[in-house]
Amino acid sequence: MRVLIVEDETRLAATLQDLLEMDGYTADVSHDGESGLDNALTSIYDVILLDVMLPKLNGFDVLRRLRAEGNATPVLMLTARSEVSDKVQGLDCGADYYLTKPFEPKELLACIRALTRRTPELRDTGTLTCGDLRLETSNFTLSCADRSVRLSRKEFDMMEVLMLNQKLVLTKEKLLLKVWGYESEAEDNNVEVYISFLRRKLAHLRSTAKITTIRMAGYSLTPGEDPT
Repeated sequence: MRVLIVEDETRLAATLQDLLEMDGYTADVSHDGESGLDNALTSIYDVILLDVMLPKLNGFDVLRRLRAEGNATPVLMLTARSEVSDKVQGLDCGADYYLTKPFEPKELLACIRALTRRTPELRDTGTLTCGDLRLETSNFTLSCADRSVRLSRKEFDMMEVLMLNQKLVLTKEKLLLKVWGYESEAEDNNVEVYISFLRRKLAHLRSTAKITTIRMAGYSLTPGEDPT
């Protein structure tokens, strides 16, 4: 799962990034409102942590523009301003939750878990499914019936994106952004390699689920035929 941190205090941003990555998230950082908005509009993030007091574009304006573009990514606003009017303004702009600094790391992580539980309907208590295929998000295990394999981190990230968007066509660019991040130098062949790895895993598991190549478009994960 990928989180965008929009925070101009470099030390705090680094601390939040370390905290999230220790908890299993992939986290990217933007240090001003303009770059934060640009990154958020890529729609590759599952949650956005958004500070209010930002250079170039404040958090309220970032959020207004994000929602005006139809982006519904959950946003957790972070600010040292505790006035009720500020919280009301943030929520009215489209924030999903409002956390006042300083806050406890456990509280932040709990808020993020709560926000991500609300979003994809396919996500439940740590298990994603596609036909006869199951992905355990707590231990990176992919299974079908009584057979299972443990995925590498990149394999897991790729499979998670495919399962959360099953039956949809995902471009290589979308997969690159979602799995490797906005500033990565990874290229199309990185996606092709990991798609190949996952196809081998599906064959080993004897799953009916398939990763289909859509010519000139991208890839799509489908449940396959019901074995019953």
